[in-house]
Amino acid sequence: MPDEPFHDRVVPLRRPTPLASVQGTLALALGGTTEPYGPPLTAVPDLTGPERHGLESWAPRFAQAAVEIAGGDRPVTQLLRWASPEVYDDLGRRARVVRSAVLRDSTTARVQQVRPLVESVHTCWLTERAAEVCVRVRYGRRSRAVAMRFEQRKGRWLAVALEFA
Repeated sequence: MPDEPFHDRVVPLRRPTPLASVQGTLALALGGTTEPYGPPLTAVPDLTGPERHGLESWAPRFAQAAVEIAGGDRPVTQLLRWASPEVYDDLGRRARVVRSAVLRDSTTARVQQVRPLVESVHTCWLTERAAEVCVRVRYGRRSRAVAMRFEQRKGRWLAVALEFA
């Protein structure tokens, strides 16, 4: 054995992998199955009644209140009835963090220098009792996205998830 070169004595841990023809790019299998992502949505509800109008007219007001709460300009208790405990706690935490980080200007009672303004709202209905809403909020010359999920519980819409991007 000492007469063999060193590389002949090395035991490979893996088989060598051939180089792909798309080296350096993301390779996608376009002809495969969609199993990892679940079945495709084929029966998206087509709501035209008061449920649809109710949520689509109420969601922008909820979003406006949520971004003002997250910015520290509005008390979180205003959304107590329309937010799940998780969403309510997250909004309260965000408001506390902003209030502790920002020094108030003595001439104004506002924490944020620019008032956030809901610019656009898009609703995706998952079922007759659940919808996801994405909102674009403008802060002066900048924008942020907010995603919300609403579920109808006990005859009213309740925000069960809220994400700021």
